[in-house]
Amino acid sequence: QVQLVESGGGLVQTGGSLRLSCVASGFPFGAITMGWYRQAPGKARDFVAYITEFHTPTYADSVKGRFTISRDNAKNTVYLQMNSLKSEDTAVYYCKALRVWGNEYWGQGTQVTVSS
Repeated sequence: QVQLVESGGGLVQTGGSLRLSCVASGFPFGAITMGWYRQAPGKARDFVAYITEFHTPTYADSVKGRFTISRDNAKNTVYLQMNSLKSEDTAVYYCKALRVWGNEYWGQGTQVTVSS
């Protein structure tokens, strides 16, 4: 079955960096657009970035210039490098596989906390 497993979250100070990873299985990873979303307490889940099967990235305005999404198809893994972190980046970060046989799949999430 489809599985998405995120890792790499944690506690970091303002201005610090983290790299999130999402390992996928159960579908043809290299042919699927992959995304990162986040959900802060009491707020809706928001788009952060996605990367197409052609490795073309798209970012939310709030993270442009600070976050970088990438993928390694040989490892079935999508990454989110997060630099210059701010307190408003604090959220649970979710990996998403888009349009897998007409469905979307989510990982379980990984907590990122940025302290000032």
